[in-house]
Amino acid sequence: MTRLSIAQELESAAERVADMSSADLQIILRRAALMLRNVASVSLEPATEDALNSIAAEMKIARADLIRIVLREWLENQRLPAGSDGDEESETDGSA
Repeated sequence: MTRLSIAQELESAAERVADMSSADLQIILRRAALMLRNVASVSLEPATEDALNSIAAEMKIARADLIRIVLREWLENQRLPAGSDGDEESETDGSA
């Protein structure tokens, strides 16, 4: 289950809590607790934290959204050009 699906399930349960059995409510709450326990945080240097918070405030977006944007763009820029397998020698094989 994803965090979004668990959040939706919790919201749904909150709307119909009087109609839910204790066992069903217990299952939903345990899933949510497990998801929260498994959320990993990344420790950053204070200067990096300050820079992220400052840029996020300037862009008027959440810090987590900024981190996702930066990471996605960095990963996109690390890809090799289409059709390249990283072996430059293959282009000159047999021409020596």
